[in-house]
Amino acid sequence: VQNIARILGNQLLERPCQVIGSNLRVECSPGQGYSYPDAVVVCGKPQFRAGTFDVLLNPQLLIEILSPTTEAFDRGAKAALYRAMPTLTDYVLIAQTEPRVEHFHREEAGYWRFTESAGLDAILSLPSIACELPLRGVYAKVEFTKASNH
Repeated sequence: VQNIARILGNQLLERPCQVIGSNLRVECSPGQGYSYPDAVVVCGKPQFRAGTFDVLLNPQLLIEILSPTTEAFDRGAKAALYRAMPTLTDYVLIAQTEPRVEHFHREEAGYWRFTESAGLDAILSLPSIACELPLRGVYAKVEFTKASNH
C-alpha cells in the first residue's frame, strides 16, 4: 500500500487529486454501509458525509490488496457496491502472491472494462487520473512465497 501511495502521490503532486490511505471510510451508498479501501484517490475537493470528516462520499479510484480471507468479498459483494458509486471511475485489485493487478474502469457509456497487468515489467495505465502504476514499483521490496515461483 505504501508503494502504491508513493507512486500515485508523486504523479498527482501538482494536480487536484490526492491519495488517501486506509484510515478513511468510504460510503458505498446511503444505508449500505462503509468500506475501508486500502487506498483511495480523490480528485477535486473531498466530500464528506454531513457532520463527519472520516466518511468520504466522492472517491474516483479505489484500490484493494487481495488476501485469501477478503478476495471473494473484494471481487463480489464489495465490488458490486463500489460499481454503484456515481463518482467511482476505477477499481483496482492488487494480488499479494504474484505481480498481478486487475483494473476495472468505467467507460463513458457506463459499462465496466476489465484489464489485467501481470509480471514485474508490466505497467498499469490509469487514464482517468493520468497516472501509471509500474508493477516493479508496486511490488518493490515485496517477497513472494516460494509457492508463487516469483
